[in-house]
Amino acid sequence: MRLLGTITADRPLLVVAVREEAVYLGDRLPVLLTGIGKVNAAAALATVLARGEHPSEVVNIGTAGALRPGWEGTHTVVQVIQHDLDSPALLELTGRTYGAPLMVGKGDGPVLATGDLFVSGAAARDRLAEHADLVDMEGYAVATVAHRAGLPVRLVKHVSDEAGEGAAHSWRESVDDCARHLADWVHHQGW
Repeated sequence: MRLLGTITADRPLLVVAVREEAVYLGDRLPVLLTGIGKVNAAAALATVLARGEHPSEVVNIGTAGALRPGWEGTHTVVQVIQHDLDSPALLELTGRTYGAPLMVGKGDGPVLATGDLFVSGAAARDRLAEHADLVDMEGYAVATVAHRAGLPVRLVKHVSDEAGEGAAHSWRESVDDCARHLADWVHHQGW
C-alpha cells in the first residue's frame, strides 16, 4: 500500500491496484496504490480512510478483462458483483446474505465481476459472462469499503484483455496504453 499525495475533502481519491496503471496520473490528485486483489484493496482503503480526512469521493480506476467479444475502451461501471464468494451457500448456512451485488452508478452500463482469480481461460470467462460484462480483482472491495464509509464511489475500468487464453500476456502488452486512457479519463473530469 502506498498513498501518493494528500487526501482532502474537496477532491476525489483515486484508488489503483498497481503502479503500472497509475503511471500517467500526475500529482494533482491523491492516488492510493493498493496492491492486487480484494484483501489488499479493502485493507489499503480502510486504513487510509481510518487515518482521518475523507475525500469527496472514491474513484477506483484500473484495467479489466472483457467477458464478451467486442468490449473495448473505458467504461464506468453501474453494478459490481463478487464472483468468488458462494453467497447462496452462505445464505443457506447463516440465513444472511453476504456479497450481494452493489450499485455504483446510474443508468445503463456494464456489470463488473470482482474476484481474486485472474481470469485467463475460456471456461471461467464464459461462466462469468452469464452475469457480468467485465472482470477485475479489486472493484467490489473498493466499493464495499467506500459504501461502509458513507462515501460516493465510481469504478472506471479500461479493457486490457479478453479474459481468455493469453490474458496475462495481453495485460502486460496493453497496460501502458490502458494507463494512458485512464489518465485521459481522469483529466477530462476537470478535477
